[in-house]
This record gives sequence, C-alpha cells and structure tokens, in this order.
Amino acid sequence: MTYQTTNPYSEQVVETFTSHTDAQLDNMLAVAADLYETDWRQRSYAERKTIVKLAAALLKERRDEFAKLITLEMGKLFKEAQQEVSLCVKILDYYADNAETFLAPKSIDVKRGEAHVEISPLGVIFCVEPWNFPYYQLARVAGPNLMAGNTLLVKHASNVPQCALAFEQLFIDAGAPVGAYTNVFISSEQVASAILDPRVKGVALTGSERAGASVAATAGKALKKSTMELGGSDVFIVLDDADLDTAVKLAVIGRMQNSGQVCTGSKRFILDEKIADNFLARFQAELAKLLPGDPMEASTTLAPMSSLAALELALKQVGQALEGGAKVMLGGKRIARSGYFMEPTILTDVAPSNPVYYQEFFAPVAMIFRVRNEQEAITLANDSPFGLGGTVITKDITRGKRIASQIDTGMVFINSPAVTAPELPFGGVKNSGYGRELSDLGIMEFVNRKLVLVG
Repeated sequence: MTYQTTNPYSEQVVETFTSHTDAQLDNMLAVAADLYETDWRQRSYAERKTIVKLAAALLKERRDEFAKLITLEMGKLFKEAQQEVSLCVKILDYYADNAETFLAPKSIDVKRGEAHVEISPLGVIFCVEPWNFPYYQLARVAGPNLMAGNTLLVKHASNVPQCALAFEQLFIDAGAPVGAYTNVFISSEQVASAILDPRVKGVALTGSERAGASVAATAGKALKKSTMELGGSDVFIVLDDADLDTAVKLAVIGRMQNSGQVCTGSKRFILDEKIADNFLARFQAELAKLLPGDPMEASTTLAPMSSLAALELALKQVGQALEGGAKVMLGGKRIARSGYFMEPTILTDVAPSNPVYYQEFFAPVAMIFRVRNEQEAITLANDSPFGLGGTVITKDITRGKRIASQIDTGMVFINSPAVTAPELPFGGVKNSGYGRELSDLGIMEFVNRKLVLVG
C-alpha cells in the first residue's frame, strides 16, 4: 500500500511516504500499550482534559493550515474543509468538557446492600479511518477515547498521509506523550496483524462494506469489541405537502456536499408524484449551475472527486445503470478538463433489477424514484441493504416524525439534510454497520462498565 499525496485538481503526485515496517509497528504497539498501563489510564480527567482542550485550541488557531491539507489531498472545497476543521474543534472540546460526567459511576437501586457500575478504559484501540473527512473521522475516535483513558493506534487512508501526520502532530504539540495517539502507515496484512495482537483491546473502522467485513471478521476471530461505520444509500423523501424552495435547497446540499462523497449523503430521491416534475425541474436547474474549478477558490462550487479511481468507479456505475435500463436526466460523464471532475448526474427509471439499484453512489449522482403516497415512500426507503440515515421533507412535523419512526436507519432528519454535531449520536443498522460515535453513546463503546456490588 502506497501512502501518497496526489492533488485531485492538478492530478500531480505531490509527495510519497515510506510505510512502516513490521518492527516499527511492533514498537509503536509496545509504546502505546506501555503508556496506557503506566501513565495515561492513571491520569485524572483534568490532566487529560488539559491536553485535549489545548489540541482543540491549536486546531482552531491553525484552521486554515489544516484545511489546506484536506483540499490538497482529497480535493474538498476549501470552505468545506474549513467547516470540517471547525467541527473537529467542537468535538474535542465536547469530550474534554463532558467525559468525566459521562463516565461517572452509576448507582443501581438494589433490594439489599449497594451496587454501582464504574467505568474504566480498555487499553489500546486500533482505528482504521477513511479519506472523505480526513480530520472529522479522526476527531470522532480521538476525543472520546483519549478522554476515557485509552490510547490510540490509527491507520488512515493511503491518499491523505499529510492529514494523518498533521493530526498526530497536533496532539504532540498539545503535550500528549508519545504513544497516546499514534499514526501508522501500514498494509492490509499489517492491519490484520495489529488487530490480532493481544495488546490491542478494541477496533473501530469507518469505511466500505468490504473493508468492514474483513476487519470485523478479524476482530471477531480475536474476540475483540469492534464498531463499524460503513456505507449508506440514504433517502431524501419529498412529500406532497413539502415546501419546494426548502426541498430543492436541501437536496442540493444533501447530494453535492463533498462532491457526493459522504456516507450520509442523500442518494435516493423519493418523490411524491404530485410534486415530482416541479421538484425535478428545479433540482436539475440548480445542479447545472455548479461550477468546477480550483477548490481553493471561493468561486468554485463543484470540487473534483478524491481520486482517479473514485471517478472511474462512479462512471462505471453510471454505465451499468444505463445498461440496466436507467436514463440520464443530467450529466453522467467526466468533465473535459484537468482534475478528477464528474458532471452532477441525475438518473431516472432505475428499476429493482438494475445492477446499481442496491449500490451506493459515492459521487455526485442522484437516483430518482416516484411514489404515489407516503406508504410507498417508506417501503421504497427500506428496500435497501443499507441503514445509515435519511431525510423527510414535509410541512407537517407530526407526519414527518411518523414516517421517520418507520424508516429502518440509525438516523433520520426532518426538513434537514444529514447533519452532525458532537452531541448527536452517529451510526447505522443493517449493512451500514453497528455501534455509535459522538454523543455520550460514542464514549461508551470502548470502556469497561464494571458492576461493583456490596452484599
């Protein structure tokens, strides 16, 4: 596995990094495990909080510096990269401020004697993280686990190595001891070795179904707790009573953020037939306005995709869709210019027999479906192997909540695209994975909740 920075806008290789050897990996594991046992787990919440809060402060101070690396390595619009960094600041602050309360002993009412549950860290947590949000994904595991007293070994995606190193350096600059947060450049075979190593006590992955199945199987073989945040094919349901100004605005955000490379991005648009034509005409017009260009420029509204491989996969899927009987209402091709740009694309007439019907489009591609009523919308929404998130647009909030309760996902957003915040639990069901990140639920994934009972 080659760890390399390739600029998606210029298509130029910027820098290549040397992978860690087996011996280096073993040493990193040893340092992380020793630090956990002899130091980090024994520190008070106040001591750990000082470091995590300083990391947040440094990240806020250096926001543009960190954001530029995101844009350089995976092509995100610079303004979106800035927003990502600011979100990470909030996540680190959130756990620094709330971890002690979340992890406080919990008393239990018993018929005689007394009982409580005390919460303690597990040890070294091994994390495998993706490229589409190069810091946000890291903050989601770093904030809660460092505050809980765990140490982290993190394998980031191979196309964002500079982001990986910058985030590791952030904690060093904040005063964290070596071994508290460790970045590793390793191969898939070394990932399996790390998971099986007895010094690793838990495994967290955000990524594809294929990666999740492999890592979860290895973790299961070693009887280790794991969390999996995998793909999604989220619905965007527009009901017959929806405000179409709101619906179109949120649809563009839901589908086009990060050039469509978001696990919770709106991918399947389910439209009540009474408003479908009007919505589609306006949605198509808005997507056609997006301007490709340098993602560092404020005038650019369409960023390149993260890599040539990502672009080629999306184009292949569109081709499969057309072969299966789908129609292209807009786009469908690579933009004829330098950079890994794809036209914003709308596909219609995607039947259940179509090869892409059950697939995830990690690209600026929207699939359109028409329904006659809300029950058909719910049935279609649940006809997916994924269960991450979804959106319902309606003026009737009670109706929206009723529908949300019937959608088989980990998250539903009413009159909002998928959003994230430190206090909101994040995760899915079905092939979208298991476990939760963020909120008080996220910090409970890799801790021991020990019962202590006095008879």
